[in-house]
Amino acid sequence: MNQVADALLKRIQSREARAGVVGLGYVGLPLAIELAKAGFRTTGIDLDTRKVQAIDAGESYIPDVSTADVAALRSADRLDATADFSIVQELDTINICVPTPLRKTKDPDMSYIVSAVEAIAAHLHPGLLIILESTTYPGTTDEVVQPLLEATGLKAGIDFFLAFSPERVDPGNPTYQTHNVPKVVGGLTPACSKLAGALYGAAITTIVPVSSTRVAEMVKLLENTFRAVNIGLVNELALMCDRMNIDVWEVVDAAKTKPFGFMAFYPGPGLGGHCIPIDPFYLSWKAKQSGFDPRFIELAGHINGAMPHYVVEKTADALNTRRKSINGASILIAGVAYKRDIDDMRESPALDIMGLLEAKGANVSYTDPFVPEVHGREWSGKRDVRSVPLSRGSFGAYDCIVIVTDHKSFDYDAMVSEADLIVDTRNAIRKPAPHVFKLGGPRPESQGQGVALA
Repeated sequence: MNQVADALLKRIQSREARAGVVGLGYVGLPLAIELAKAGFRTTGIDLDTRKVQAIDAGESYIPDVSTADVAALRSADRLDATADFSIVQELDTINICVPTPLRKTKDPDMSYIVSAVEAIAAHLHPGLLIILESTTYPGTTDEVVQPLLEATGLKAGIDFFLAFSPERVDPGNPTYQTHNVPKVVGGLTPACSKLAGALYGAAITTIVPVSSTRVAEMVKLLENTFRAVNIGLVNELALMCDRMNIDVWEVVDAAKTKPFGFMAFYPGPGLGGHCIPIDPFYLSWKAKQSGFDPRFIELAGHINGAMPHYVVEKTADALNTRRKSINGASILIAGVAYKRDIDDMRESPALDIMGLLEAKGANVSYTDPFVPEVHGREWSGKRDVRSVPLSRGSFGAYDCIVIVTDHKSFDYDAMVSEADLIVDTRNAIRKPAPHVFKLGGPRPESQGQGVALA
């Protein structure tokens, strides 16, 4: 390593280095907390002034980060936040944790990364370590980020240092959080890798070095494409079991008793979250740029993307047993977060299901203890809706309840006891009941309250 790299390494090892994190969301804020806990004075940078104000007030707005931790680090002057990128001049390291959504055409939207890098480039100085964490396609770091930074006249690996390390955040996971999830690190040069590994090694238990930024970028896409493809497989199996009157949940639970060669995945109403519904399309897009047709990945995407439509069909089947149609039916969506016991709605299939039901004439309501309001811009209904409070005695007010997110706080016993119809997409209700229709489960008998017409 050269003198610039040696000096930065010493500052990192002695905790004299000032760390910065761009993007204070589900990835950036937990990382900033861990860096501050490790002894670095850490500054978060975010254009959302509400997040900046919350950090400066010692408050957390993310369930996985406690307000006590934010307040303690803020009080110790180890954590602060700003919307002003000029702070980059005072920093030694920067982690970029901004969103990477897809356009409607399923092409990668690099605008958040480009904007962040351009803002950093305006204040780039020798000795700065920059690490991209945003999920993206292989080649982003050296094809997009490096040229933008080197346009300043400084050279990567010599004057400043550049690496990629994929985020591995699982919101709501009480066991695996930022500090104890192994961190994959790939640098543009060996010096870049060593510096990035030293920074993460101060705050994270296990560091996994790889040979390049492209390998590190591909690791993240493999991890999430693996999940998307296997979920697509079990979703297709659920559709098959539905036709054959077999309980897919029982099939999977029995299969997972095999101690080798099998990993359990479960069907559901569709993919949600900031990674799994998106990352395979990044890989697919990049593969097509290289002249490769990723048919397997795209087939899984097609199956997973169709699951909300299947849920609506299942709901229609359930209503048919009561000689009712979706048009005019009062339907309650139980859970709109994309997974159990969190408040994150990004890419949640519940939003698609709500829109599809409303388009067919249903009167749609929802209940979710973690999401008090769904704004009109977030779903096709184009109107703001608030969560309906539920208690014993209130479940019978709806023609059908569709369980989309299996929050632990839902009173499933009361739901089964009081509701006229239930469509369960998560196997939240284990005991068979004549009015509970399961995704991928055998059709319950109508018990004389109507005839199934489909």
